[in-house]
Parts: sequence; structure tokens; C-alpha cells
Amino acid sequence: MTLPRRCPCGTGLPYGECCGRLHSGTAHAATAEQLMRSRYSAFVVGDPAYLLATWHPDTRPADLELDGDTRWTGLDVLATTGGAMLAVEGTVEFRASYVRDRTRGAQHEDSRFTRVAGRWVYLDGVSLP
Repeated sequence: MTLPRRCPCGTGLPYGECCGRLHSGTAHAATAEQLMRSRYSAFVVGDPAYLLATWHPDTRPADLELDGDTRWTGLDVLATTGGAMLAVEGTVEFRASYVRDRTRGAQHEDSRFTRVAGRWVYLDGVSLP
């Protein structure tokens, strides 16, 4: 797997200084938005282990197989509520663009995050039109 130079999450930082640190386990997300961005980047780089590790144990699937035919092409964070460094829950509304079978699409979702043992995890999300 070839890792990107710039982080796919859209911060403009080098991958190794941004989401790469979270994916490798050398750092943990400080906010719900940072976790959401790192999860998007995990889809881009093909890291299902990170996605499972950052999923709430009550809603996490037993396994996760990523669609190799989907190429994620961009992330827009549209709104956040809560989810700050000292918060215990938060939401992030985002739109993640992709290409699959030469067709462009987007996943528009309002995701809920909470803390488990002090770390942010993805709880669930509602797809939006």
C-alpha cells in the first residue's frame, strides 16, 4: 500500500503528521471531528483495522471488508456539535465524495461520536440526502 504524502482528510498537513499518527497508534484523536477525519482517511488508505478499533463496541460489526472498487476523492466537514477536547459526545456532519465504476457519488452523513475509556469512538450515523 502506498501512503499519500498529503493527508486525505483535507487539513493540508503531511499524512504522517496528521491521520497517519492516529492510524499507527502513536496518537489518539483529541476531538470528534479529528476522529471522523481520521476514519475517512482510513477508508482512503484501506485500513479496516483502524476503523474497527475506533468503532463503539456496541455498534461495531464483527468484521469489515472495504470496497476496493471505491476511490474516495474528498471530504467536506459541514457542521459539528459538541465533540471538543473536554466533551463526552459530539456529532459531525460530512460529505465524502467517491468514484465507483466511473460514477461519482457522495456519502452525506451526520455521525455520532462518544468517548469510551477516554477515547473518541464512532457510535453511529444517519445518512442524509
